[in-house]
Amino acid sequence: MKKIRTVTLLTLVCITMIFFGRDLIFAAPVGVVSSEPEDTADLKPPTFIPDAKKGPTAHQKKITKVEGVRDSEPGVYWYQIDDGRFRAESYRAPGRFIYTNNIGTDFNPWPGVAEVVDKIEMKSSPLYKPHEWTDYTKGENKYHPSKISNEIITQVRTIDGRQDEQSEITALQITDLKTAVMITSKTGKKSMNENLYKQFLREDTGNKAWSDAIGGYLPWTKYKFGYYTPINIYWRGDIVEQKKITLTGKTSLKVGEETNLKAAVATMAAGQTDYGSPVDVSTGIHEWSSNNKGVVELVGNSGKIKGVKKGSAKITAVWKKDGYELTATITVTVNDGPPCKPGEPGCEETPPPPPMCTVPKPGTVIPGKYMDPVATAVIKADQRGSEQFDVLQGIPTSESLYGNILARNYLYQNKFVNMTGTCTFTVNVEKTWTLTWDPGKEITVDGKTETVSDPQSVQEPVNQTHKIERPYSFWAIDNLEVYKIDQGTLENYALPGDKITIFPEGYHEPEFTVEQTGNFYPPRDPGTVTAPGDSKDGGKSKPSPPSEDLKSFAEDAVGKVEVTNDSLDFNSQTIMNGERVEEKGPKPGSIPAPTQIGQDVLYSPNNMISKDKINKANTTSKGEIFYGLMPGNINGGSDQKFSIHGINTVTVHTPVVNYSSVTDDQAHNQKTNPNYSRAAFILDRPFKVRIPTNGQHVNYPGYGNRDYAKYFRTKQVKFPFDTYNGSRTIFYPKETWIDIPVNQLDTEFFLPVWVDEGDYQVDFRNIAENAPAVFSTQPSANQDLSHHVATDIEPVEVIGRVYDFRITDIVDYNWETVFRTQKGSATPRGTFYWTGQRDIDGDPRGNQLPYTLPIAPGKHPQQGYKNISVKTGYHFKFDLKTKGNMFSTRDGISITPSFDFVKKDGSGRQPVDLYYHSGSRNFIRVGSPQDTEKRYVILNERLRNVPQSEMQDTASYLYNHGGASGGMSAQAYAKLYMNKISKSKTWVGRYDWMLLSSGVRTLIGPKTGLPPSVNSERANAAVHRWYGEYSIPSDVYVVKKGTDLAAYGRGKGLDEKSDVFLKKGFIVVNFNIETIQDGNTAWPHLQYIHAPLMNQWKLEGFNNTYTDPYGNRFALTDGDTVFYHADQSSKKDFSSQVPH
Repeated sequence: MKKIRTVTLLTLVCITMIFFGRDLIFAAPVGVVSSEPEDTADLKPPTFIPDAKKGPTAHQKKITKVEGVRDSEPGVYWYQIDDGRFRAESYRAPGRFIYTNNIGTDFNPWPGVAEVVDKIEMKSSPLYKPHEWTDYTKGENKYHPSKISNEIITQVRTIDGRQDEQSEITALQITDLKTAVMITSKTGKKSMNENLYKQFLREDTGNKAWSDAIGGYLPWTKYKFGYYTPINIYWRGDIVEQKKITLTGKTSLKVGEETNLKAAVATMAAGQTDYGSPVDVSTGIHEWSSNNKGVVELVGNSGKIKGVKKGSAKITAVWKKDGYELTATITVTVNDGPPCKPGEPGCEETPPPPPMCTVPKPGTVIPGKYMDPVATAVIKADQRGSEQFDVLQGIPTSESLYGNILARNYLYQNKFVNMTGTCTFTVNVEKTWTLTWDPGKEITVDGKTETVSDPQSVQEPVNQTHKIERPYSFWAIDNLEVYKIDQGTLENYALPGDKITIFPEGYHEPEFTVEQTGNFYPPRDPGTVTAPGDSKDGGKSKPSPPSEDLKSFAEDAVGKVEVTNDSLDFNSQTIMNGERVEEKGPKPGSIPAPTQIGQDVLYSPNNMISKDKINKANTTSKGEIFYGLMPGNINGGSDQKFSIHGINTVTVHTPVVNYSSVTDDQAHNQKTNPNYSRAAFILDRPFKVRIPTNGQHVNYPGYGNRDYAKYFRTKQVKFPFDTYNGSRTIFYPKETWIDIPVNQLDTEFFLPVWVDEGDYQVDFRNIAENAPAVFSTQPSANQDLSHHVATDIEPVEVIGRVYDFRITDIVDYNWETVFRTQKGSATPRGTFYWTGQRDIDGDPRGNQLPYTLPIAPGKHPQQGYKNISVKTGYHFKFDLKTKGNMFSTRDGISITPSFDFVKKDGSGRQPVDLYYHSGSRNFIRVGSPQDTEKRYVILNERLRNVPQSEMQDTASYLYNHGGASGGMSAQAYAKLYMNKISKSKTWVGRYDWMLLSSGVRTLIGPKTGLPPSVNSERANAAVHRWYGEYSIPSDVYVVKKGTDLAAYGRGKGLDEKSDVFLKKGFIVVNFNIETIQDGNTAWPHLQYIHAPLMNQWKLEGFNNTYTDPYGNRFALTDGDTVFYHADQSSKKDFSSQVPH
């Protein structure tokens, strides 16, 4: 987040507040103040250190507390991102970013209101510091920022009149170092109908938004917004000024001699590091004094002194100004004798007393630096050390990543400087010589002049002044910056919010203590040094003191300068020793090099890859590690940030597989020629689809052949035809994608009867949880990560049914009351003989014995008829049903009769040929070219009892599908159909074959409960009933199949009583039933009995053995329908011999 312009305020903003303890509660509506402000008591006059009241001092610091205020406008910036939302930096937010929605439109975007936490380091930026500072004089004294030291923030406040207009600041906090501020604020647009909060910046960046879903740029551009968070920042700091006083002059006087002492004051101004040139203040001294006025007395009040008598005295000068009180002293020695004259030995002015030390100057520098974090990072699949996935190849969404950063445990840089200087001492050395000589003297003794001894002796002092230099050096810390790990960040598309922030765990910061104790301490001023006396004899004349160098005595009298280094202990190791030593401070060592942190310090596991991340290959990673400057730094430094390079890429690849299948209903597939490459779906029956979630994917770690349900959003199937769910409570129109629960393996559906027969393709798709709105597909598995959907295709064939064959009437008088309510009546009793006791799907039908086929002795239900079957010549009526595409005029039922003969005891069953007479033609074999008898059926015939509703529905369908002539109404056609068409004869074949055509077909499909999208007439045409009847000739002659009757007759002669004919037994009529579509009799569509995969006749419960009431056991063949008496003819029931 960028910071923006500031404006200085010279006056404090008064805010009404109520104090409760340390909490501040502000009057409504909007004022906010930092929660725990520093001491804001009124400023006081400066303080002086050391305090002269506690003892004289030659130097003092003057510390003046100052304050200033700054009216500043930090800002919150919202940047629009590709998905339309806005993002702003927010301290301590996950990933250092916070997001808000776009409450506008794509082309007029505005960020919604959200709360942002902003941490701003203010000491290092002039944008937030006052332009001028004032002290306790409240504006009389003003100070430039360059003169301020030790600045801290004491309080932060919102600005009246601007709060809740440009933003709403909800909290202000000063950080522990008192140089930074945490601002919590709400910014953004409250609503499109309000003008708050007011932005100062709304800028079209010109950058278009990118859409991964379409793989291109969207038509709208992204915007940037800026909002002020105005605050007043209150500062306090110090103006530090230093002064020192020196007193110099001649320190050795003769009795009566006068001299002037010089007092000088030097100043180190605020913001400076060195003293300026000394200023002579001798005439401005507050007080001159002598501690021994009998030895040295003051002459006036300007520093002039006079030697009174031999001895020593301490002269003191006290200087007072602007609150300073500085004291300097000098010791003056007075010797015997008259004052010397200028130019005489020992009469030169005594140099200033020691020490005169040079200001320490920097010399040798020992730099130290380790500012490379040697940072590396990885982003890998959890769990570390046993990663399931190789992120370079692929990792799915809903899996988690860990981020791990390795770096040095701390960083540092330092500069140790050897500070050197010299203290120069001016030492007076005094040596007294005893000089002896004997010039002799002449005396007169007894009148004689003679020379006698005249020894002379005198003590003569010799004074020498020597400059003694004492070097010193100590080590100072010119720069020290130690950085601890604050946090690390990793960025990658796969991470939550594209970024994670990792804070150290189990991390031990470096520990160090530092003191700026570097200084030098000159030795005691030796004053005047007295060398041991000596003597010299001059013989007859007075000698002079020999010329000698007394410097060695001065050297011996001056000790070494003591020094202290700055002190630095780092992680319990002494780097710079601050103990006081002579002359040279010990050379510092080096801060130990940092080591790599443990792998758990910057470790963040369990970062889930969001389901909204689409597949992307080799998404780049970047990272940063942040080091914070630790307290105790010297001369500079600020928090550091380093980029982490070489972080691995991450490929997001959410896998789905699709190895679907469907059930193949072979058990109900009646096709003559089944298509084994397609699964059979049977009309009006359930079927299942199986959509597993396991299977083979790419052979990457974590992928391979496994279950992938975790990554599925949904499974779907689409049928090109209408379907129901298994319970038939939900209807799915064709071409509908149907969701299947991911963890459901098998799903049952039901195939409506109105679906057209034919070949179809069932589509499956399994959609990954991260699929975009517009996605692409790949068969079997999305091994190419550009696809998010796996598909499969299953070829199927929809197939109809032929079923429910039954006999509905037998015209044999013996059977009349079985089927009708009474003799001579056409009213049906509702009796039917079925193939067995089971229905179309093999479930119990509900009919009881004896109402099953074939019609044979014992099947008559009435007493006294147990030996009755059917006499030749009588026909039986039957019907059967079909489902499917059997509603055209070219569709029909093919029935092929065949005949067997069986004896009355059930033995000797064999295929036979049937012969009959027709007019003058005798012994015509059924099925021969001479067999030209035509068979007809009337649909709406008296004893057939076709329901009126069936014929009406059939008439309606025919009318709407081209059955009526132009201009005829539906009602007129229905009447025509009922009264004429349905009562017309329909040729159905001969004795050896039948083809039931559309003329004897009714439509009986479902009429109610149909979904709105289903055509009701098509549904009605989906189920059909076919009506027929059959008989064999009344006079029938039975021979073993294949018998050459003509040859037999030529040899033995042939008449009706020939023994070649089989008579005592039954003729078994067997039907082979097939469906014909589109007139294709060469390739029947469905088989009732002889389909390769199933036998419907058997499924409906036909029993292949039958025992008659007399215990005779008959072997039956599928398709057996009626047992005719071979020796009983219908002719016997009529006096007239009218053939039937």
